[in-house]
Amino acid sequence: MTLARRRFLSLAAGAIALPTVSRSVWAQAYPTRAITMIVPFPAGGPTDTVARIFGDHMRQTLGQSVIIENVAGAGATIGVSRVIRATPDGYTLSAGNSTSHVGGPAIYPFQYDILTDLLPVVLLSISPTMLIARRDFPASTVQELITWLRANPDKGTAGTSGAGSSGHLASILFQRQTDTRFQIVPYRGAAPAMQDLVSGQIDLRFASEGSQSLPYLRDGQIKALAMLTPTRWAPTPQVPTIDEAGLPGIHLSLWNGIWAPKATPPDIIVKLNAAARAALSDAAIGRRIVDLGQILPPPEQQTPAALAAYHKAEIEKWWPIIKAANIKAE
Repeated sequence: MTLARRRFLSLAAGAIALPTVSRSVWAQAYPTRAITMIVPFPAGGPTDTVARIFGDHMRQTLGQSVIIENVAGAGATIGVSRVIRATPDGYTLSAGNSTSHVGGPAIYPFQYDILTDLLPVVLLSISPTMLIARRDFPASTVQELITWLRANPDKGTAGTSGAGSSGHLASILFQRQTDTRFQIVPYRGAAPAMQDLVSGQIDLRFASEGSQSLPYLRDGQIKALAMLTPTRWAPTPQVPTIDEAGLPGIHLSLWNGIWAPKATPPDIIVKLNAAARAALSDAAIGRRIVDLGQILPPPEQQTPAALAAYHKAEIEKWWPIIKAANIKAE
């Protein structure tokens, strides 16, 4: 082999190996600039609030700012798609929930695989769902509600925060389980739906944003019929579970998490997970999350693998229900 050819092959081999070496060094140095966390909902909602709480704490651990960017639309799939298309360098993350990462991709046009085109980072919080009604609604228990709905088919109204939202899915599941029919009224968010419930414009809500529901409940402006949880909820110990109300198994929660684009280096995922877990272990953060009416996941549910398994299980549970209901994008 000639000297010139040996030099050429040596340079070629070095060119091939360089991206791998640079990628490893790059991951070790991460982060060196601000991180953008895209929330696929308008500012001020429950997931936006949770993302800002955790983003602020993660800044302290990572040493770089975590900027929240709200990119709403199309059942939250626009914001999620932007993250999937982003460079997998750890500087663009997806903060979302069961609406954006389960319901939305099943209903709206979505050209990606929500399970394989994103890498899970961490489960942040879980918000139980409460069945609530306007304060003067004729029914005050789940069984009374079923009786009323069967006697008045299609006359009841239940507000949701949009197609694919947890409230939408809960409404469909409740109708299937009880053989009842009522109108599902979509809103552009949880806040306007709650306002119409308080003012008596709609009858019911399956609400997962505890921070919005609890003040109205405590003031007597709405009433709670049941929690869609297997055990009673600490902030409302007087409210029975759906199981106690005679409909076992209708359990649904709104959960929040963080994802990164696929192919993000594992070292970066580890660093992001560690930063989020540091926030989860902070007592002050815990109090703020509880004040929002949400629950922190236990330590064993705070790993990327745990979020991957939970996400997959939620899709396997809800996508058949969504397809059977023939839900269409609004």
